[in-house]
Amino acid sequence: MNSTTVSARVAGGDRVRVRRLVAALAVTTTVGYGVLTYAFSVLLGPMSRELGISTTTAVGASTTAVLMSGLMSIPVGRWLDVRGGRGLMASGSVLASVAVLGWSQVQNSVQLYGVFVAIGIASAMVLYPPAFAVVVAAAAPASRTNAILSITLVGGLASSIFLPTTGRLVDGYGWRTTLVLLASVLAVTTIPLHAVAVRRIKPQRTESAERRGAPARVLRDPGFWLLAGAFVVHSAALAVISVHLVLYLVSLGHPPARAAALAGLLGLLSVTGRLVTSLSARWLPMATITAGILFVQGVAISLLPVVGRQVAGAVGCLALFGLGFGVSSIAMPAILLDRYGATGFGTISGLLTTPTTIAKALGPLGGAGLANAFGYRPLILTVAGGCVVAAVALALTRRLTPRRETRM
Repeated sequence: MNSTTVSARVAGGDRVRVRRLVAALAVTTTVGYGVLTYAFSVLLGPMSRELGISTTTAVGASTTAVLMSGLMSIPVGRWLDVRGGRGLMASGSVLASVAVLGWSQVQNSVQLYGVFVAIGIASAMVLYPPAFAVVVAAAAPASRTNAILSITLVGGLASSIFLPTTGRLVDGYGWRTTLVLLASVLAVTTIPLHAVAVRRIKPQRTESAERRGAPARVLRDPGFWLLAGAFVVHSAALAVISVHLVLYLVSLGHPPARAAALAGLLGLLSVTGRLVTSLSARWLPMATITAGILFVQGVAISLLPVVGRQVAGAVGCLALFGLGFGVSSIAMPAILLDRYGATGFGTISGLLTTPTTIAKALGPLGGAGLANAFGYRPLILTVAGGCVVAAVALALTRRLTPRRETRM
């Protein structure tokens, strides 16, 4: 057997392992988002009533988890760069499962907030950002973007799977038993997959030195600050729409049931938007594609106050806006890879994930203040302006080449 045959077999084996890794992470992120994020909205009502707390107080626990996840992004990214993802993601799955089980037993708001601190920490260890860092370290450069897309496409189904499933479980068994069942699903699915499928990748010494220099290298790049500003503004805008859209549609005259159905278009079209983004990346830079989609979002949502009273007008605006609803999930890692390469990707991703996650948590609160002071129309127009500003910032990053790029 010659060396060429051996090399081909090794490469083939690596591709099989990467495909298995991507499949495993697609499953774990779908279950993770379904249990740790989407189930909350279904459990909110019955949980708040039994605990005797306001929905605002309960939502504050979820916001605490999002903030904690953002704060943990940088240390988690550093860990991934140096030690790999197997131990971290498996431990995160254990913590997440225990936290959800603990959630089923809370008796007051203090215990609820404590549980959600743990859920926030676990989320930083098991959801998209660490999964992308693991894939980037394991996959060949040419297949990284497609691997990330595969994970986000499956993960985009989390709400469609877990919202109705959680609703049926709550109706049949109550919210506490539902959480016990969800914790069991989370544990049985994610712990073994993270422990077995995620391989520990040992960085070479030269790469380790470059990883340690990654934060300083990135923070010296003006283009990074444009990227950060763009995704922070866009994340806040999407969070505002996620929370306030149904109320705004009701204010336009739509019945609550129809308003909820119209808002559901955002999740439905987000998968389509991810596909369009990935296919377009064969011909255009990811930053350019994303800038175009964000600009279309801004224009579409700005027209909602004008044509949104009619069903057809609302459908058209929300369909176009929904195309960009999930684009950040694939665009952020792809743009970072294109701009900075794979060395230190976990840390670099954490630097961007932290402010965007915080913006996602705080955006709805700012939106509520703006709506209370000036009404929903100015709020929607502010969201539109934010999307356009984010689009322009992303387009400008193409003109700013980083001083030093490291490729793998």
